[in-house]
Amino acid sequence: MNIKQYLDATYLKTAEQAGISKKANLEIVKKNIQEAIEYGFKLIMIRPEFVALAKEMIANANSKVTIGTVIDFPKGNKSLEFKLSEAKKVIQDGVDDLDFVIDYEAFKEGNVALVKEQVLACTKLGLENNKIVKWIIEVAALMIIKLYNFLHLLKIVWCVILRNHNMKMFL
Repeated sequence: MNIKQYLDATYLKTAEQAGISKKANLEIVKKNIQEAIEYGFKLIMIRPEFVALAKEMIANANSKVTIGTVIDFPKGNKSLEFKLSEAKKVIQDGVDDLDFVIDYEAFKEGNVALVKEQVLACTKLGLENNKIVKWIIEVAALMIIKLYNFLHLLKIVWCVILRNHNMKMFL
């Protein structure tokens, strides 16, 4: 069994976060993409601005590596319009996997309607474009009861999405 086909390679640092130049950061991104190709990983997870580069490198190598990116990373506190715009751009650039960061601050403050609206709209966009959609939840920021309530909300939203897309539900 080749375990590598189930692994993701991830590099999400900006040049500033890494304490290096943009050029040096780009070289690290390229190296990570190339290693994912060489080792036959399932996915390379990178920042949105590198999706087109990864798509080109993977196509040139005739590789099956898929591309994932994070939307509204790292805080998830930008508007729905920002999330949709960023997602549309990377869909155009060839992304396979969209990992949206949930606005957990809005949820903690009780703005459930905002979170629900974002989850519905962004998930719908991803599914309509045949993308894998995941939501990143900062569980350390939520107390257990809030986490339970949040997961319950996601289950309700997921049921609505599945029903609207006539998909079989496995919840």
